[in-house]
Amino acid sequence: MLKRPTFDSTQLTRRAEDLINAASNRYRITVQVANRAKRRRYEDFDNMDDHQMKPVMRAIFEMSDELTQPEIIGDI
Repeated sequence: MLKRPTFDSTQLTRRAEDLINAASNRYRITVQVANRAKRRRYEDFDNMDDHQMKPVMRAIFEMSDELTQPEIIGDI
C-alpha cells in the first residue's frame, strides 16, 4: 500500500486563508483553485510518478506562492 507523505495542515490552512483574504471574491478564488486542481489532475495523469500531493492541495500551495512571490510566474 502506498503511503502519502504527511503535510502540515496548519500551513495548508494558513495558505488557504491568505488566498481568501487577498481575493476580492471568495467564490471566484475557490473556482480558480478548483480549475487549477482539475487542470493539474489531468496533467499529472500522464506522469504517474508524481502523485504525492492531492491536486487541490498542490493548487493552494502554488497559488499562495504566486501571491507572496509574484516573480515566480509572470502574467497568467
